[in-house]
Amino acid sequence: MKIGGNTIKPGNVIEHKGGLWRAVKTQHTQPGKGGAYLQVELKNLRDGTKMNERFRSSERVEKVRLEQKDYQFLYREGDMFTFMDSETYEQINLSAADVGEDEAFLQDGMVVAIESYEGEAIGMALPENVILKVTETEPVVKGQTAASSNKPAILENGARVMVPPFVNIGDVIVVNTAERAYVRRAD
Repeated sequence: MKIGGNTIKPGNVIEHKGGLWRAVKTQHTQPGKGGAYLQVELKNLRDGTKMNERFRSSERVEKVRLEQKDYQFLYREGDMFTFMDSETYEQINLSAADVGEDEAFLQDGMVVAIESYEGEAIGMALPENVILKVTETEPVVKGQTAASSNKPAILENGARVMVPPFVNIGDVIVVNTAERAYVRRAD
């Protein structure tokens, strides 16, 4: 499906320069001279390389629809991750490059959406939110509550996120996997 170059949104997958690319970040820019354009940071779905590209509204790009199917994460062996289809019990493997930075958020038994294009598994999508325990963070200093400044925290998976001052070591929190950001305390 062809779409206008200025309508690309983060998360869209496009076919560009002979490869499949996912839009990571987009920014509309209107320079003093010339026409407006969309600056897009793209990540290659097959090899993980990144590039920045400019798209004008007059340009057309091919938007690709990936097939998504739920699989359960079983285990990691070396550089390969094994997932199982809960209905057919069929297992598939993804390489560490296909999983990428999302590896830190994988938990035993977690259900993820495996993305495939023309029958080839090329990546995965994590659940929107995950629940993790805070293992390291700075203590609250009295008198600093006037400013709502967040503090860094390290989670049980090694990920680093900014949390509100009231979060302490041992607290269980909800983290947005796409933005790698604190959402709220877990119930």
